[in-house]
Amino acid sequence: MILLVLGTPLAWWIARSKSLWAEAVATIIALPLVLPPTVIGFYLLALLGPNGPGGLLASLWGGATLAFTFTGLVVGSVLSALPLMVQPIRNAFAAMGDRPLEVAATLRASPLYAFFTVALPVARTGVLTGAMLGF
Repeated sequence: MILLVLGTPLAWWIARSKSLWAEAVATIIALPLVLPPTVIGFYLLALLGPNGPGGLLASLWGGATLAFTFTGLVVGSVLSALPLMVQPIRNAFAAMGDRPLEVAATLRASPLYAFFTVALPVARTGVLTGAMLGF
């Protein structure tokens, strides 16, 4: 569920944005697919350890570190499965094109309403594929 909540809007933004930042974010998201698992694990330990940003966040609520905790496990699982989730959904949103959303806009549908009633149903096979790969 965490992957669906994070991955779907992220894939939507990457597929619809014309910014160079979108491709940079897509590249960063794809890193767990190309880097060895030991490298990803080392970076996660560095980020979630007591001297990293995750350790600073954990100290705000009284914890010493996020490394070797259930929360750290969830963060690591989400980061490693995120590219498997985002890529199919992004491709489905990109294949949809602009035309269905333009038609929804002519019928005075808000962007959020058009997303839930037009974009998600049209891209449902990509969303289901991403959900299965993320699981």
